[in-house]
Amino acid sequence: MRSHGIPRDMTRVALAFAALLFGGAASRADGMAAGEWKITESITMNGQKSPVSSRTRCMTPEQTSDLEKLFTPAYRTTNSDCERVEFQSTPTALRWRMKCTGQLDMDVAGDFSFDTPNHYTATITSKGSMAGRLTADTSVAIEGERIGECR
Repeated sequence: MRSHGIPRDMTRVALAFAALLFGGAASRADGMAAGEWKITESITMNGQKSPVSSRTRCMTPEQTSDLEKLFTPAYRTTNSDCERVEFQSTPTALRWRMKCTGQLDMDVAGDFSFDTPNHYTATITSKGSMAGRLTADTSVAIEGERIGECR
């Protein structure tokens, strides 16, 4: 079944991936500050831009102490095998790439830049295909800004 020309499974994968990434969005430039964060996201899927969205999230010191856990997805799809093919982490940057092959082929990459303990930017890109046909080409631009203490 299709939704807006995109296979339903691909739509679910993209939404689950976005929820995983944006649900925990925050950073640590040589020490990410815990607190309330405003996360702004701009998604482009198959050439169509979604409206920019923003929300807030309280990040605890425990959550902000591990960038790898916070920003690197444990990516799984039904009937596909996934592996991390690239990973680099420094106090000011995080870059990863995952590839999944099988019923649904996915190539997903994240590039995060932590410029201060109170601000970061990121880009997540993903391409998905089934039977060799591109079914989703997505790019997400993210900006995170600490706005104060948790409420």
